[in-house]
Amino acid sequence: QVQLVESGGGVVQAGGSLRLSCAASGGTVGTYAMVWFRKGPRKAREFVAAISRSGSKTSYATSVKDRFTISKENGKNTMYLQMNNLEPEDTAVYYCAARVDFSDWLYGGVLDFASWGQGTQVTVYS
Repeated sequence: QVQLVESGGGVVQAGGSLRLSCAASGGTVGTYAMVWFRKGPRKAREFVAAISRSGSKTSYATSVKDRFTISKENGKNTMYLQMNNLEPEDTAVYYCAARVDFSDWLYGGVLDFASWGQGTQVTVYS
């Protein structure tokens, strides 16, 4: 089973940017459909963005569309989340997840994924 490790979180002022990374080991990102979720204070875990196995398809939550970009770099076996124009409402622990996929579909449900990282904290202050 693939192991996932997130990094890149931190504290940033509203309007700033961060890039999160999700490094994979024990598997290659090119064989996985992957996703970012987040869990904010007193909130349920929510979908942020998804990317298909090939990387050709992406999907975003309405709240982050046009501000966040999900991508994969097979050579570094890493998935990324570029976050621009951050808002205090983006404050959360961000998790990446992966599932083996042969169909190049997009997945967005928590139960769709068996492999999860430990999370990285993002704090945005106004």
